[in-house]
Amino acid sequence: MVLAQLGGSISRALQQMSNATVIDEKVLNECLNEITRALLQSDVQFKLVRDMQTNIKKIVNLEDLAAGHNKRKIIQQAVFNELCKMLDAGKPSFTPKKGKPSVVMFVGLQGSGKTTTCTKYAYYHQKKGWKPALVCADTFRAGAFDQLKQNATKAKIPFYGSYMESDPVKIAVDGVERFKKENCDLIIVDTSGRHKQEAALFEEMRQVSEATKPDLVIFVMDSSIGQAAFDQAQAFKQSVAVGAVIVTKMDGHAKGGGALSAVAATKSPVIFIGTGEHMDEFEVFDVKPFVSRLLGMGDWSGFMDKIHEVVPMDQQPELLQKLSEGNFTLRIMYEQFQKLLKMGPISQVFSMLPGFSAELMPKGREKESQAKIKRYMTMMDSMTNEELDSSNPKIMNESRIMRIARGAGRQVREVMEMLEEYKRLAKIWSKMKGLKFPKKGDMSALSRNMNAQQMGKVLPPQMLQQIGGMGGLQSLMKQMGSAKDMMGMFGGGN
Repeated sequence: MVLAQLGGSISRALQQMSNATVIDEKVLNECLNEITRALLQSDVQFKLVRDMQTNIKKIVNLEDLAAGHNKRKIIQQAVFNELCKMLDAGKPSFTPKKGKPSVVMFVGLQGSGKTTTCTKYAYYHQKKGWKPALVCADTFRAGAFDQLKQNATKAKIPFYGSYMESDPVKIAVDGVERFKKENCDLIIVDTSGRHKQEAALFEEMRQVSEATKPDLVIFVMDSSIGQAAFDQAQAFKQSVAVGAVIVTKMDGHAKGGGALSAVAATKSPVIFIGTGEHMDEFEVFDVKPFVSRLLGMGDWSGFMDKIHEVVPMDQQPELLQKLSEGNFTLRIMYEQFQKLLKMGPISQVFSMLPGFSAELMPKGREKESQAKIKRYMTMMDSMTNEELDSSNPKIMNESRIMRIARGAGRQVREVMEMLEEYKRLAKIWSKMKGLKFPKKGDMSALSRNMNAQQMGKVLPPQMLQQIGGMGGLQSLMKQMGSAKDMMGMFGGGN
């Protein structure tokens, strides 16, 4: 999860306050001072932090609160609301519509990751059913067209550019016209990187904008520039009508708060954040779920969207049927691993679960976990259909294990480790046996069939502990309501 250090510090400050026997002025001040320190260390502007502290104190007047009020909840809600207010531009950006051609122009500083972000933006919309195309109007940087061409080819997205033409305006116009004729509904124009002192490049950017008449101009900004983001964003906004912002390089950068809050102050909404170099390390930025995840409160709607992306609706009844039978085979484990890898970076998925902090998945551990899953899948590729479809672990004798190890090019102990993981998951799966699953994904019926005690037996102990034990689980199930029950993580949901 991005800004893990900031989120961890704020969560700990709220937790320490919750552990206090009595919530008085001293406890509240200590909590707010801790949060203030964390925000300032994350490079958030001093004025914004000071205003936030003043507003929370106005909302949480301990003397006026009657004895029956839950002071902890009121303080936590006030912190949540103020963080949302700080990061919210207060207006939505232009949203492209499928089937209708939209031109989106990307602008930004040199080295901000603009060209990569163009492809990520196109790839994200392609997965959602759009027909995107990329136009390289960056003639200033050597190798810009080669980079865009390479990225676009990899993502199977049509692209346009020229090695001969030096006029970016002509390239942009030709590319947009060509893709409009080809019925592309999302035409993305990449422009030269620049900074606010370069008058000539700013003039060129204005000319490209006037010639292509974009429906949306997106300002791409590197999170590491911190509070300098405000001046740069203002300079771009004065030259072209910036309608939205994408903040890049948010992976593991503790000071991204300055970039987010400074850009929000320009009143252009942040619409995506880049969380790594890979194509799928790109998140929609939605203020409330983002702050919720920052505070370790999870983002169930985002998690459910991920589930539905990888488990098509027509496959969900089949998965629920297997779940109720309690027969867990190596083939089912293989399928679940495939789905997990499709969901994107594991830490990003984990941060959507309430109680899970991104600090639980330190930088580097995520790649290790993904590599292990891929290793297990390679070993399973060396198995026979009989081995994959059997739910009896005893079938895996010594000679079979040695054959699988040879076929996968792995050590025997690694195959044994994979089989131990299978037994552990099979044990969890077997606890679901006999549950009456509803037809047509009516998860409200499932919540009536399964209580917190049963769910507690199924969840891994670490996850149960993170949620806050059985008490936390009961309140979480109540909070989620019937439509988005926790069982959604196994492929259900409506």
